[in-house]
Amino acid sequence: MPRKFVDLSIFLENDVLSDPPAFAPKIQYFTHEQTYEQIEPFFPGLKKEDLPDGEGWAVELVQLSTHNGTHLDAPYHFHSTMDKALGEKKPAIAIHDVPLEWCFQPGVKLDFRHFADGYVVTAADVEAELKRIGHTLSPLEIVVVNTRAGSRYGHPDYVSAGAGMGYEATMYLLERGVRLTGTDAWSWDAPFVHTAKKYGETRDASLIWEGHKAGRDIGYCHIEKLHNLEALPPTGFYISCFPHKIRGASAGWTRAVAIFDDALMASA
Repeated sequence: MPRKFVDLSIFLENDVLSDPPAFAPKIQYFTHEQTYEQIEPFFPGLKKEDLPDGEGWAVELVQLSTHNGTHLDAPYHFHSTMDKALGEKKPAIAIHDVPLEWCFQPGVKLDFRHFADGYVVTAADVEAELKRIGHTLSPLEIVVVNTRAGSRYGHPDYVSAGAGMGYEATMYLLERGVRLTGTDAWSWDAPFVHTAKKYGETRDASLIWEGHKAGRDIGYCHIEKLHNLEALPPTGFYISCFPHKIRGASAGWTRAVAIFDDALMASA
């Protein structure tokens, strides 16, 4: 079939609920009518009317966290070390060190939309879903999970929506060679508001960020705030999610895209 692209990324934009308010991105837009004062210092004596149609350039100033928008988390985000379970504990790699081959691989979608908000997905849940879709994992496949959160993007409950991936579920994937995963929720883990209740009842701190912390044992990356996963079948596509190259950072923004191409899949 002809090559087809499916955009899996959300916008970076003002006034849409994609993060807790304190962490929201802020974008200041300057239009062609507003930038003469930026241009004139480069060309002393220039008058606004000298510019074609009196227009300058359009430009934006952006205040961002590396975790705004659709982004790829590096192992360094999760913990200072990684790969303890592989026999050699190493310093966790930052986003500029993430192997590029992790970021362009065949994709697998697991459908967990039926799980309640705050549910912690288990290894048995992952195994059952793989059986349902008739797929056996291969090393380096990119596994994305479709939760209810995808349908709540932009709504007040987005940050608290969706199931999360637990430690055992994450390790199930990593032990089979997966090194990059993704979710349409705000976090790979269950939303904090639900985990906080469990922590309040048990005082068990191992419940906090348990899926992320699997990176201590086997280093991996995940994409957060994916979009449009409902448009994907379980398999039969590639995912491209190369991160922005920010030196020493815990994450980098990515334009995540699913690619459908018979020739590409034949080479997988």
